[in-house]
Amino acid sequence: MNNWFQDLRYAVRQLRKSPGFTMAAVLTLAVAIAANAVVFGALNAIVLRPVNVPRAESLYEIGRGGISESYLNYLDIRDRNHSFEDLAANAFTQAGLDTGDGPSHSWGFQTSGNYFDVLGVQPYLGRFFHSTDEHGPNSAPYIVLTYAYWHNHFKEDRSVIGRTVLLNKHSFTVIGVAPPEFRGILLAFSADFFVPMVDQEEIDGRTQLTQRGVNWIDDVFGHLKPGVTPAQAVADLDAVGADLAKIYPKENANILFGVSHPGLAEVFNGAIRSFLVALTALAGLILLAACANLGSLFAARAADRSREVALRLALGSSRNRILRALFSEAVLISMIGGVVGLWCSVALLRALSAWRPFPEFPINVAVNPDANVYLVALGLALISGFLFGMVPVKQVLRTDPYQIIKIGQSRAARRGITLRDLLLGTQIAICAVLVTSSLVAVRGLVRSLHTDLGIDPHDAMLVETDPSTAGYQGEGIPSFQKRMLESMQAIPGVTSAGLVGQYPPLHMGWSDADVFSDSTSDLRPNNAAAHVYTYSISPEYFQAAGTALLSGRNFSWHDDQNAPKVAVINQECARKMFGSVANAIGSYFKTYEGTRRQVVGIVEDGKYTANLAEPQQLAIFFPIQQSPSNATWMVVRSERDPQQLATAIRSQIRQLDTGLVSFIQTWDSEMNGALFASRMAALSLGVLGMMGALLSITGIFGMAAYSVSKRLRELGIRVALGAQRKEILQAALGKAFKLLGFGSAAGLILGIFASRVLAFIVYQATPRDPVVLAGVVLAMAGLGLLATWLPARRALSVEPMILLREE
Repeated sequence: MNNWFQDLRYAVRQLRKSPGFTMAAVLTLAVAIAANAVVFGALNAIVLRPVNVPRAESLYEIGRGGISESYLNYLDIRDRNHSFEDLAANAFTQAGLDTGDGPSHSWGFQTSGNYFDVLGVQPYLGRFFHSTDEHGPNSAPYIVLTYAYWHNHFKEDRSVIGRTVLLNKHSFTVIGVAPPEFRGILLAFSADFFVPMVDQEEIDGRTQLTQRGVNWIDDVFGHLKPGVTPAQAVADLDAVGADLAKIYPKENANILFGVSHPGLAEVFNGAIRSFLVALTALAGLILLAACANLGSLFAARAADRSREVALRLALGSSRNRILRALFSEAVLISMIGGVVGLWCSVALLRALSAWRPFPEFPINVAVNPDANVYLVALGLALISGFLFGMVPVKQVLRTDPYQIIKIGQSRAARRGITLRDLLLGTQIAICAVLVTSSLVAVRGLVRSLHTDLGIDPHDAMLVETDPSTAGYQGEGIPSFQKRMLESMQAIPGVTSAGLVGQYPPLHMGWSDADVFSDSTSDLRPNNAAAHVYTYSISPEYFQAAGTALLSGRNFSWHDDQNAPKVAVINQECARKMFGSVANAIGSYFKTYEGTRRQVVGIVEDGKYTANLAEPQQLAIFFPIQQSPSNATWMVVRSERDPQQLATAIRSQIRQLDTGLVSFIQTWDSEMNGALFASRMAALSLGVLGMMGALLSITGIFGMAAYSVSKRLRELGIRVALGAQRKEILQAALGKAFKLLGFGSAAGLILGIFASRVLAFIVYQATPRDPVVLAGVVLAMAGLGLLATWLPARRALSVEPMILLREE
């Protein structure tokens, strides 16, 4: 221990003597550690972190290929399976929650009565509702508040228990407050409340508890019984599904179940998870580049200290003691850099945890660092110190103290390919990989912004409302929706206003259904002609949305419940279902319910889900009076200033009904969901690319400057003998440019292969884009010129007489 403390003190003295080297080394490592800690923190939160409930290891979620479940199916699966202790269910909901100050737009969960019992969660305040509280539809008017909502709206007032609040103008009694860290089984969703799903009619304004063919439950989950494996549970569930398919063939054809641990990993699709893994690998390359940079610096530092090492060896010091001192310096730098990098990453992760990328949704991912993040950062720092501390080992072991003392270190320098050269070449290749990936992402994002979406989101506002939140039900909803449209069209400067029910195109949610040919009588899913995205719209919607009507006619307000059932389809649907656009007009098809509809119009193709990389999809539009929807999105087109227009829209809504809750934003802002993956890919890869570029600049500069400083006498002699400027630069910086060329070529090839995963995240991203290839070449050439500019100036400014006089 005494020797170790002596080595540590000696390392501190040596680093204090070289503040420039120490600061550069610490900052280089801190940047790399921070990048890896942030990326791992996100991966840890999204993929690795379990749900914060008791016995999370035995909690499994039941799914069947992303399809939601009906309430009656849930009850049958819950009661007939033999693998789970019990099964609970939940569904997202939004409502107007009035705590006494007027209704506000709130999000929550409709849950089965056994929800809290299955999860084993205990209330922070009051009590939870249970299955014994349910006695049929609308029989359990109880609400449990989340801790965050109670803290923000009731200032932690404990007397809230027993108070009555209004949910969509229906009375609910507050019976409890959930614990602070409980967010349900979906970690990305910050709900405001929990209510029993038997009260669906009062919450959503519709009754689907008795409709087996309507799938609206988002999650079904429970704890496996002791000794039951996931494979056995799947087999058991499939047997239940086969029985349901026999009893209810129309609603339950080909039911195949799967089980998985709930959490964020199941929310994000495979492409997002693959991107996070790829991002982790790229962050690892940043750390590898930093280690290569530091290894190069340590090798140069060891070469500069070769005379000191030789003297210590000549005076009797052991090589092991010298190596231990060098390793002490490396570990000290790694620990300081690790602490600085971890501090920066913690601040950034906490900021990301508070970030809400979609203001209309209560979505934020809690990526607060936990013990795993701290351990990974500490481990990476120690491993990094060991890696770049090993670089000068060979130099020390092969040091001949008598030769160095006799002829000096400059003449003992070796030519040819050295370890420093290999490290720098690796670093340049890593930089080229990062630059290629970032340019691919940015190029794909630019293309996404200029692609044909089938809508024109510019100069359009989206107004999200639900008349049921203000107490409207049944026949009162369509008439109120028409009044809302008329009030929007009356606003000065509004050129058109339309309405789309449930979800607009490119929203994070969507409605889809099976449709059948006109000749099909057996309307089971196996016999469907196509699976389509469906929209209920008003007659003015296409004009307001900027969607082109290519053939046939638009809807009118005469297309109501008493008129023949009609539909407008997109081009892809016309081609797939009827062979051509010409054949589609006037043809008939059947919906899931058996309704026969006639195609009266064809519109242009577009994008429909919040994923611009989706293949061309089929879409069908219905008149909203023939396919009513409580959820209402008004599209208001105007060239007025968005803030002024939003103020006018709010004024009109208040005049219609002061109890109506609305959310207003530009359609461009709502498009953030569709562009989120592309933007985050471009941003994250851009940051990593800049980090790689910075490390490459410092690495190339360090090598070039070191090479010039060691060969000044040789360069002076060359100048004295009449060498040209080009020859001087070639002699001084030729190796650096060769390494830049070979490393860039290798990195570009690797980057092309590494960027293929971006095609699943960023729309129209391709590594074979000539602009990307040219951009990588120019970027790497620019980095090389920037890094060698000062060493080149020093080499060209050599004065041979001054050098020879000094010699």
